[in-house]
Amino acid sequence: MHWESWSLDRILILFTALAFILIGIQVTLFHYRQNFHDKSMWLPVVQSPLFALIGLILVWVYADWLLILFALLMGIGTVSGLIGFYMHMRGVGKRVEGYKLRNFMIGPPVMLPLTYAAVSALGLLAALWDWV
Repeated sequence: MHWESWSLDRILILFTALAFILIGIQVTLFHYRQNFHDKSMWLPVVQSPLFALIGLILVWVYADWLLILFALLMGIGTVSGLIGFYMHMRGVGKRVEGYKLRNFMIGPPVMLPLTYAAVSALGLLAALWDWV
């Protein structure tokens, strides 16, 4: 099979790939600011450009194995984002006075991992579009 037109699933995969370029930059800046004090902080920094690269290649060169790889990576990204949300929430709670508004404003950004998970889920949906 090959891409016959700019179908919705192809456009969504392109959007997902481009979004991971932007998200990857932001995640790298935030984690660099924290000196990568936890090794798990490297995961989204490494994953984001990989997700973007595979997505961009898939948009231009359709191959079934590439679509399956992209779907698997998007599943991993969704889980990674949810784990990141847990870790960021835990990080906010460890700050002085715990879960106060001030700590949500200056602590780890709890919405960024959810954005990561949501964009990954969108990519997964796009990859599985023909099977849904």
